[in-house]
Amino acid sequence: MDRFEGKAMKIRNILTILLLATAVARPGWGQPQTIANPKLFDESLKAAAEAVKQYGSADDQERLARVTKIGYELAQQSDYQKYPFVFGIVKMPEPNAFALPAGQIFITTGMLDLGLDDDMLANVLGHEIGHVVHEHAIHMQRRQTLMTVLGNLLVAGVAIGESRSGSHLPSAQAPYDPRVGYQDPSGNLIQGAAAASLVVSELLLRSYSRENEDEADKEGQSLAAAAGYSPDGARRLWDLMQSRAPQLKEYGYWQTHPFSDVRQRAAEARKGTWTVQARKSADDYRKRTQATLVTYLRQTRGKPDEGVTAFVKQAVLSSWPQGKESDSLRLEKLHKRRDDELARPVLSRDYGAVLKMYRKELADVKAVEPKSDLISALDGEIADLEAKRKDLYPRAVKILDGGVYETSFLESFLSNFPEATQVPEVALALGDAYARLGNRTEAVTQYLKAWEAGPQSNEGKRAAAGLRILAPNLQELAALQQMAEQTKDTELKRLADARLSAVAKSYDDIKNGAEYLRRYPEGPYVVPVIERLNVLADNLYGEVVLYRSVGDTIKAMERINKILTDAPLSPAAAKLRDQAVLEAKAG
Repeated sequence: MDRFEGKAMKIRNILTILLLATAVARPGWGQPQTIANPKLFDESLKAAAEAVKQYGSADDQERLARVTKIGYELAQQSDYQKYPFVFGIVKMPEPNAFALPAGQIFITTGMLDLGLDDDMLANVLGHEIGHVVHEHAIHMQRRQTLMTVLGNLLVAGVAIGESRSGSHLPSAQAPYDPRVGYQDPSGNLIQGAAAASLVVSELLLRSYSRENEDEADKEGQSLAAAAGYSPDGARRLWDLMQSRAPQLKEYGYWQTHPFSDVRQRAAEARKGTWTVQARKSADDYRKRTQATLVTYLRQTRGKPDEGVTAFVKQAVLSSWPQGKESDSLRLEKLHKRRDDELARPVLSRDYGAVLKMYRKELADVKAVEPKSDLISALDGEIADLEAKRKDLYPRAVKILDGGVYETSFLESFLSNFPEATQVPEVALALGDAYARLGNRTEAVTQYLKAWEAGPQSNEGKRAAAGLRILAPNLQELAALQQMAEQTKDTELKRLADARLSAVAKSYDDIKNGAEYLRRYPEGPYVVPVIERLNVLADNLYGEVVLYRSVGDTIKAMERINKILTDAPLSPAAAKLRDQAVLEAKAG
């Protein structure tokens, strides 16, 4: 090797070391994650926990593992270190995704149900990461105000006025009604769950400006390419959404992420801007994220907000689902569920549900860490619970034969002993109990179970006959859909489908439509059910205006609560959000 080659090699080595040092110094790759603004982080977590409480968290670890894997692969490319990113799934039938200011990113079950491939999912998650990175939510003044209110956790109330300009906050001198709180001449004051529902809806369902959406789209495509996913996934996502019209046009991603035509063309034009890079593991990034969240948990230990604590614990587990911290949280969750069940009366204990939870966690541990010490511990606890379940069976059968029991006993019997010969008898009795309570949807579920478990048994035949009698006059949409989906009786299927076709366009109870959409977000009657739901919500809004005019606050509040609870995406709910003024009560 001559002198020149030796110097060149030294220079290359020095450059390599410098490049490696630079890579390590990049926030996204080497430096610990931080919480730049603890107050905003607290407020954002409270909103995230409230969203999970309001909509429900999807209990699907396989889907969550996919979302978090892709999400963190993208997040580590962003060099964003102000807050730790957290990814979650909420149970909303509408296809959507949203981000809160301090890095909590959610995708709905409705969006995942569209069958997104990894490139599409990467562009959706990248878009939401873009909103966080560019701090779009923080710069939306109305959203910032609402976040501050939610962050105080002492929401005095939500005043629903006649218009945005005419609303005023209730004063301390306003008359107090113990049923609704303070009353104010300019509007109605709602509190508690309904107030939280309106706040979260406002935070999550408000749309961004065209500039914000374009910037987030561009960021999302760039992150997708850097993480090894095709930026063309954005364009193909829009194509998929177009094919699912009309219901998505008003109730899905387009409602909260507008300007679809312009954005679709821009996504198509930009797709060749970036070269798709090789995919890199995000394991180290995820471990740092978990460490930041664990530190936060320890620093806030003893604070009273159980919802936030539960949300952060789940985030710790999903950010890096193996190792000491995750094993500890898994055991804590399982032991709480087990101990709560063991505290119940013996004959009402639902060992079936507890065992299902244990086996699910065991499968998750085996999938991520096959040699974990936790596996043998869970095997032992499962064996102990199985022994308790088997010991219960003779006593349960004796109670069943005696004919005197509570509904909770029937429910736990079916969960504990799903293969027992008594299932048709128990399911029929439980169906009758639900029918007496007026819950016809659950009654139909149990009648179908009795019929399927013992089609030739007396109980099965009685259940089938009862279903045929019910079908022509049933009002409950979800119950009718259950009947229409069974394949054992073509006549029952025909009766239920004909009835469902009529009721979907004419039902009168807003809860009826909401329940159908919750249970069957992809059902064949989604469009007419939504259209009717809008009409019912508008009717309720008209009643709100009427009762306000005559000073009947209680009845106006009842209608407001129904709209916000059962039709949160309706035009009527949007009107209420437009009229909302919130007041944070000082601690």
